[in-house]
Amino acid sequence: MSRRTNAILTCVTAVVVATSGCSFFQSDGKPKPRLTMFIGVDISGSFMKSGNYDDSLEFLAHYLYSHLNGIGDLEVPNVLFVSSIGGATADEPKTFYPIQTFENKSVEEIHATLAKIFPKSEINPFTDYNAFFEQCALMVKNKNLVLRPISIVMLSDGRPDVKRDGETDFRSLKLKPLERLARNVTVRLLYTDAVVGTNWQINVPRRRVKVWTQDADVMVSWKDPKILLPETPIEEQEHFYAWVHDNVDFGVRARRVD
Repeated sequence: MSRRTNAILTCVTAVVVATSGCSFFQSDGKPKPRLTMFIGVDISGSFMKSGNYDDSLEFLAHYLYSHLNGIGDLEVPNVLFVSSIGGATADEPKTFYPIQTFENKSVEEIHATLAKIFPKSEINPFTDYNAFFEQCALMVKNKNLVLRPISIVMLSDGRPDVKRDGETDFRSLKLKPLERLARNVTVRLLYTDAVVGTNWQINVPRRRVKVWTQDADVMVSWKDPKILLPETPIEEQEHFYAWVHDNVDFGVRARRVD
């Protein structure tokens, strides 16, 4: 390649970087966040009465605060929506609360907001994962968020209400609406158990969507004094963030299930 050609390419590259810098970088020079995050909270009677509901909201408050502020190397979301999973009837649309609902709040304030949005007094009979997935997909398309990394975190026991031959039908779960939204789509199911988690891993049909599950017995350990150190600011909780990386935000490989 000639020097002239090299010089032209260098100039073109410089122009592209200069003109696109405002689109991909913040004023401090750091890359703009790209992650689209959805949080689903199971408001069905089975999960609310499981003994893990209160713990899950308290954990979620810490989790949201840490992600929103990029603490512990947790990825800051560009877009965040929090909604319920389930309702009074099947296929019932639910409100998706945007990122502004939780920004500029302390852990305690986020927890209070979550408790107000999802009160234990409002127990719903249906756990409708498919309706939740469909609303997530619709939100991505309406907000023009296609092709960005997507993380869907669900606080739930993971038990769908559909049965087949008297047994829970995990193949009734439809991840298809999420398949072509982005190359990197991860569904994380927290506060389930080993049997249900295994069924999500091996029986839920999918092609590119990645699935990660974590048992309730593991999740409740986040408050262990050796993990979440007492009387220590959240910004200094290194053990807690190591635990989150290993047990919640774990990098998952894609696995096709037909």
